[in-house]
Amino acid sequence: MAVRCRTWSDRRRQLALPEWSSAWLGSATMNASRGIAAPIAGAAGQFFAGVGLFLRGIGLYLRNPGLMLLGVLPALISGAFFVAAFGTLVYFVGDLAALITPFADDWSDAGRGMTRVAAGLALLGLGGLLTVVAFTAVTLVIGDPFYEKISERVEDGLGGTPNAVDVPFWSSLRHSIVDSLRLVGLAVLFGVPLFVAGFIPVVGQTVVPALGATIGGWLLAVELVGAPFYRRGLRLTDRRAALRADRPTALGFGVAVFVSFLIPLGAVLLMPAAVAGAALLARRVLGQPTTVELTGAAQDGG
Repeated sequence: MAVRCRTWSDRRRQLALPEWSSAWLGSATMNASRGIAAPIAGAAGQFFAGVGLFLRGIGLYLRNPGLMLLGVLPALISGAFFVAAFGTLVYFVGDLAALITPFADDWSDAGRGMTRVAAGLALLGLGGLLTVVAFTAVTLVIGDPFYEKISERVEDGLGGTPNAVDVPFWSSLRHSIVDSLRLVGLAVLFGVPLFVAGFIPVVGQTVVPALGATIGGWLLAVELVGAPFYRRGLRLTDRRAALRADRPTALGFGVAVFVSFLIPLGAVLLMPAAVAGAALLARRVLGQPTTVELTGAAQDGG
């Protein structure tokens, strides 16, 4: 039976998370590596472990097509809007590039052309980052009941959610909207400097896209683990703190999702898989079992 807590502070005390101290986070990360999976040496190994969580989410998607297909419906609705918006940007990118580079009007054809190509690529990069993050935020809000069910089903198969909190639907939806708006705002704050950096020769076409994927991946990871954290009575600040304790894994998961969402129809078709993988990521960073075999051992030991 779910246990209701009056305040988030009560919830933290119930989970033995007084203030998300570094000591607890270090312990949770240690437990996750010791009791859930074989220790993974180095940040690169953890990064690819995060990619693996997304791939496992795809596997869960393929094994449960009926439930997962429900999650495609909200993605189709919001995806139609964002595809149209990004398509419009692509169509007018040449005109927009000329509009924001009036200083190049009197330059030579080669100089003007290179500057406006760089401006166009920077616009598309900024548009891609904002489109993916905003699409994820909007889709999670309008498809909240579907994605909550998917996430809950994944956790039920791994032993359930320890000490779940009974959060009313409208309260959960309100918090989800507010948190999503904050994350989209962060995407804008990071995206604008990246847009400006996109004008730098070479760096703008190599380093900036990599930074954009990293930032976008982090924001997606924070967004997608919302449902399992809400079930535990934990909020956005708690998500960030827990993911920071295993940042390479969170980035591996998020970047894999971000890149897959850039593929045509990838965001629509793989959104349910991302939600399923996020449930696994949440359990990992909270030091809870992510495999069926270890679930039984954990229950026997508890």
